[in-house]
Amino acid sequence: MLQPNAKSSWRRLKSGAVSCIVKVTGWEVRVMSSEPKIIFVGRKPPMSYVLGIITGFSGSNAKEVTLKARGQAINTAVDAAEIVRHRFMKKLSVSKITIGTEEMPAREGESKSRNISTIEITLTQ
Repeated sequence: MLQPNAKSSWRRLKSGAVSCIVKVTGWEVRVMSSEPKIIFVGRKPPMSYVLGIITGFSGSNAKEVTLKARGQAINTAVDAAEIVRHRFMKKLSVSKITIGTEEMPAREGESKSRNISTIEITLTQ
């Protein structure tokens, strides 16, 4: 299911969690979790996370994958989930969406703490 120019490697961490590292033309996506697959979305392009989602489902016959993002990465998480659902794995469905807010401490030189939006998107087969 991986493209010819993609390489993946699996390893077990000290905590018992399983880590999958997928490298695609210089980008790296890390899928870390024990049972429910969790992908932390950051600043990379959405297609990097699409490959991570596909690998999460095909690697160990997982029934669900969860995308977690906060702040500006929420757009990327939603884009990646929709790309996978509409282009690659048409039988996927969104089983749960959780939104919330995290309070971040003030940066150096600031007096007030900041609120950061968060989202968790759970995809199931």
